[in-house]
Amino acid sequence: MGETWCILGSNASGKGLLAALLTKEESPEYGEIINAPQHVRSVSFEDQQAVYELQLRNDDTDYLDRIDHGTTALDMLLQSGCEPTMVGPLAQKLKVDHILERGYKLLSSGEARKILLLKEILAEPDLLILDEPFAGLDADSRLELLGLTQNIVNAGQPLLFLVNRLDDIPACATHLGLLRNGQLICSGSVDQVLLRPELKQITAMDDSKVPDLPAPLSETGASFDTLVRLRNGKVQYGEIVQFHDFNWDLKSGEHTLITGPNGAGKSTLLQMISGDHPQCYSNDLQVFGYQRGSGESIWDIKKHIGIVSAALHRDYRAPGNAITTVVSGFYDSIGLYQHPTQTQKQLAMQWLEIMGLGALANSSFRQLSWGQQRLVLIARGLIKQPPLLILDEPTQGLDDLNRHLVLAFVGKLASLKRTTLLFVSHRDDEHLSVFTREVHFTACGDKSALYEIKCLSSN
Repeated sequence: MGETWCILGSNASGKGLLAALLTKEESPEYGEIINAPQHVRSVSFEDQQAVYELQLRNDDTDYLDRIDHGTTALDMLLQSGCEPTMVGPLAQKLKVDHILERGYKLLSSGEARKILLLKEILAEPDLLILDEPFAGLDADSRLELLGLTQNIVNAGQPLLFLVNRLDDIPACATHLGLLRNGQLICSGSVDQVLLRPELKQITAMDDSKVPDLPAPLSETGASFDTLVRLRNGKVQYGEIVQFHDFNWDLKSGEHTLITGPNGAGKSTLLQMISGDHPQCYSNDLQVFGYQRGSGESIWDIKKHIGIVSAALHRDYRAPGNAITTVVSGFYDSIGLYQHPTQTQKQLAMQWLEIMGLGALANSSFRQLSWGQQRLVLIARGLIKQPPLLILDEPTQGLDDLNRHLVLAFVGKLASLKRTTLLFVSHRDDEHLSVFTREVHFTACGDKSALYEIKCLSSN
């Protein structure tokens, strides 16, 4: 009693299986769990995906005179069984009180994550498992959640944290366990374990071991001075204006960092560029010289773009294995519906190997761990080394070693001067020196976001 545990492990180390055993979603093959709490709840990327897919299955747009945006955030929280009076104070602590009337499908990935975290906190289980709770949250939201979890611990409610980054070990944790390949390799007080040599086995990084990028199959042959041109950009949902009067030109070679709080419009802006947001057609927007809404083919634009994002990860529900998922990057499709060439498959295999996933090439994409899925989708986005690469929090769900590897690949790609980067991140240590500009959004509560474009050429 009085202990708060955190389990630190790399991608596919077994953290998810541990959570499944404690929530009784899985049963141990041998042995038993002694004195297990009866009412155990968890929050994870997989749980968030399951909620999203349920919202899609229950979509009633075809039977309504409006678009069905899903269960409201408030109704989602009330599903916890809590008293309605409990919702407001906790929603204010995580600063989501202004989105309670929004449909779940209108929430950003960070906002949706906070709502699901609150839902399980309000359920007051005997044990609450928080699996990567800080991933996808902006700096302020992270601090707010840290404060909230500290209050929960102080009130005597047991929490178990599962994390894959050293920086995500919460201050309220008293004990730490290191998980590797399904085995607890050491455990004890946080201070003691942080000094153990075993820690280096799952966190040590060596720049000399970062492999070179595989060569692309061919150059695109396309050359563009201005990749994106947006004039008086505006996105509005009903009475809610997310941002307006947005003017921006993205020039070739201007690697750009996009920052700002959850829900400010970062992902929306990128989805407008890729054509995955319907309001791209109601804006004065040019992408690769095509005026959106002028009858252009979306595939004429997508062939110049690679994408890695939480939205792509969420929507990639097509059947297939790891290698076909990577190959689908050549065709900009979710799923593979054409017969790839042998050369394409060989290049996809090279990408899986440098991601450390060569042995999983024929494994079902949906059966991989969340972190492994993200690495596969990163390979998919990079495989054609396109003129524009959109990276929307690409390292979300990755452990320290894989995050370091992916950032090194991004740096190498920028040095080749074939690809312009658009990179969204909430982490200061991902503000790489290759970025020459920053688009920073400022949230205004329930009002539309403001933005500022900064020059970072001094880097």
